[in-house]
Amino acid sequence: MNTTNSVLVFFTLSLLFSSSLGAVQDFCVGDLKGPQSPAGYSCKTKVTVDDFVYHGLGVKGNTTNIIKAAVTPAFDAQFPGVNGLGISMARADLAPGGVIPFHTHPGGSEILIVLEGTLCAGFVSSSANQVFFKTLNKGDVMVFPQGLLHFQLNSGKGEALFIVGFNSPNPGLQITDFALFKNDLPTELVAATTFLDVAQIKKLKGVLGGTG
Repeated sequence: MNTTNSVLVFFTLSLLFSSSLGAVQDFCVGDLKGPQSPAGYSCKTKVTVDDFVYHGLGVKGNTTNIIKAAVTPAFDAQFPGVNGLGISMARADLAPGGVIPFHTHPGGSEILIVLEGTLCAGFVSSSANQVFFKTLNKGDVMVFPQGLLHFQLNSGKGEALFIVGFNSPNPGLQITDFALFKNDLPTELVAATTFLDVAQIKKLKGVLGGTG
């Protein structure tokens, strides 16, 4: 058997093997009492229909905070039924002027649908830092590719509400402002790596709870 045929046979058998493994069980409801790994939670042994239902997205979040926004996740840690399925959701409430600052989801792409209000939303590509942003109204949908910096801003006069879906049970979250200023990284080091003024950095650290 030549090398090309060997490679084809190997990949064919690998696909068949992986498909057969995927058919062994229908789901893996997360055992939230156990440890979490990059692959998710281990499987819960006793499963009920309630494991596949989540009521949290029907409740409005508290927007009385510095960003005037609230995000209610339905990730594997809150909704164990999505564990291992490669999906999750979240609800976002924004008061007038509210914003979800520039952030990334390293573990998944995001799709958004506006249910109430008006948003300005966008993302920045990793090639040439090209910016894609748009005003979104009720019923509009926008997608944000995995790992790219993006934001959502309530640009209307009333409250805004949107639902997002992810192709991961736990897409992760890192908000750029909090990563830079809600920590104990020395101010001088932040200044050297961001080109920001020291006084402004100290002010932002004070507002967001950072030290250093």
